[in-house]
Amino acid sequence: MQFDPPLEQGRLRKRYKRFLADIETASGEQLTIHCPNTGSMFNCMQEGGVVWFSRSNDPKRKLPGTWELSETPQGRLACVNTARANGLVEEALHAGVISELQGFTGLRREVPYGEERSRIDFRLDYPSGPAYVEVKSVTLGFADSRVAAFPDAVTERGAKHLRELATLARNGVRAVQLYCVNLSGIDAVRPALEIDPRYAAALREAQAAGVEVLAYGSEISPQAIRLTRRLLLSL
Repeated sequence: MQFDPPLEQGRLRKRYKRFLADIETASGEQLTIHCPNTGSMFNCMQEGGVVWFSRSNDPKRKLPGTWELSETPQGRLACVNTARANGLVEEALHAGVISELQGFTGLRREVPYGEERSRIDFRLDYPSGPAYVEVKSVTLGFADSRVAAFPDAVTERGAKHLRELATLARNGVRAVQLYCVNLSGIDAVRPALEIDPRYAAALREAQAAGVEVLAYGSEISPQAIRLTRRLLLSL
């Protein structure tokens, strides 16, 4: 995924009201931009830290840009725009990067399913039947560790998705939880038990029910981002 037009650089002044961030551009311009991340963004931002943003020329938009990347306190790059994850995964699926999911004959996004009225990120069709793939964007890293964690805040919605996947798996339908790790310098992923023990328990139950758990890492730069390799799981 290429950033086109190219991202612009700035420094974070503050993030507030979840969806707003004040930044100062390299030229000294003061901007309020959109923060497309509903999580806590714990350990992936710091006031005064370097950020990269995309600028919009749409006159209908209230804010002039969108926060895309952040340099973390640990010196890593994080893609904080969680809306990018599904696009990255779709690119990787079509390119055959995710070897466990190769060979599909059809792909649909945001398909309604489940007893709790959810929408799956991807339904992949195979000659043997469908596979339902839920994607989560991972940006939570820690100093002196190459293991990332999910989630960075309590997520009942995430636990619900795991319950839905577990029900599919028990009924003989292929169900996959895919962690898209949008954080550089990471080799493995684990559930963030210290942040959301209910999510961690739901993940264990889903895996026991037959849900496949995968994690793939990204190469990130201000020019482009793409999924490149499978990561280890520490469950």
